[in-house]
Amino acid sequence: MRHRPTRRPAALAALVAIAVAGGCATDPDDSAGPATSTLTTPSGHRAPSPSPSSPPSPSSPLTPPAPPAPPAPPFIATATWADSDYGVTLEVAPTDAGRRATGAGDAEAAWREVLALAPDADAPGMWEQFDCHWTWARLLEPDKPTWNVEPWRPVVSPERMLAEGCNPGGPEV
Repeated sequence: MRHRPTRRPAALAALVAIAVAGGCATDPDDSAGPATSTLTTPSGHRAPSPSPSSPPSPSSPLTPPAPPAPPAPPFIATATWADSDYGVTLEVAPTDAGRRATGAGDAEAAWREVLALAPDADAPGMWEQFDCHWTWARLLEPDKPTWNVEPWRPVVSPERMLAEGCNPGGPEV
């Protein structure tokens, strides 16, 4: 006879979760009704269930955890002009929040921070390079210390920008 592993604890836990979610976990012997009903846990302990008319308490195991707060600005630590073998480059260093931000409008907010630090960065193609780094380089190289954007690079389509690794018209500097 082959031994089959038992799945009863997992099945029991799943049934308890379904019963709790479905509202059918009231204790039939409880005369106070569903507001003070109890649940029996897989380990056999009895625990009061929340009343359907009141929200679960913050410490209730049925309360979903609060989502983490989205990263808040500043998204850019520094934006410093430097020389390279190909021309000037703006070295943009994101903050930890800038590396994690995913909200609508965060890229534009980060670019405004860049322009506040380096106003002369507002040149054709610079936003597009920055946006490419914001969108793709953060995913592909999340720990890259700086993103370099250069005013000497050509303005290209988004497809070419991506195909050339955010560095159209020349190597990465």
